[in-house]
Amino acid sequence: MSQKPQILSSEPLENSEAKWVALRRIRWQDEDGQERIWEAAERKTRGSGGVDAVAILALLQAEGQKTSTVIIEQYRPPLAQTCIEFPAGLIDGDETAEEAAIRELREETGYQAQEVVDSSPLMWCDPGMSTANMKVVTLRVPVSDMTSMPKQQLDPGEHIVRRVVELEKLYNELKAYEDRGFTVDARLANFAMGMALAKRMGL
Repeated sequence: MSQKPQILSSEPLENSEAKWVALRRIRWQDEDGQERIWEAAERKTRGSGGVDAVAILALLQAEGQKTSTVIIEQYRPPLAQTCIEFPAGLIDGDETAEEAAIRELREETGYQAQEVVDSSPLMWCDPGMSTANMKVVTLRVPVSDMTSMPKQQLDPGEHIVRRVVELEKLYNELKAYEDRGFTVDARLANFAMGMALAKRMGL
């Protein structure tokens, strides 16, 4: 039976017990020669390619219809809320970012990409707190019907809700999500805000 996710407890975690993330104390010297201490989190899962994860901008294109994208709703325990995001995931082993993006899109949404349109420079997600990085990969996904979604291939324990949204309506949709009490991932919000601003300024 489906039920609403909830936090049962929260407590400090020792690095030796952590599977995914570790804390690190960094001693460094600033531009004035002053020695300082910084605290940072780092992933334990980074592969040989040096990239932790991918986020996926899927361009859903159907004849006679406006280009749309697929976004997801996923509960995030650190926030204790459901977050609205690009489809995304960690890179496995020796995968390239582009290979991981195609795989993650298929698993999380069921959509099969036909072409890699763009792969962003390496992005650092929160450089004041974490060494985590990622690439945003844009994929072209031809579809015959925007209203019919393919079957997801979720891992056990994954619960992901999909939404198809026209690109030109994305920013307003995200603001509506926030009004309803959802959180919005920064990468998705920044992309939508940039698109809306470009349209407003006639760029």
